[in-house]
Amino acid sequence: MSEPELRHRIIRHAYVTEKSMDEMERQNKLEFVVDHRATRAEIRGAVESLYHCKVAKITTKIVRAGKIATVRFTKEYSAEDIGSRAGVF
Repeated sequence: MSEPELRHRIIRHAYVTEKSMDEMERQNKLEFVVDHRATRAEIRGAVESLYHCKVAKITTKIVRAGKIATVRFTKEYSAEDIGSRAGVF
């Protein structure tokens, strides 16, 4: 499997809730539904290569919808801009 295909298999789609929208505005964070086998390092690499940005921190949690990765971006990158590219809006 090629690297672009792998990136798209790790990141499924953006996870949009009222809380995630608030975090996007206040804390420069986005949430994504990711493959349940993906590690934080793999998620970081996929997000950075897909959206051409730098990730400051990643946390993950397991919910009914699957594995959710909360990604905080460095100050140079806006979560709102990246969210528009990810299809949040």
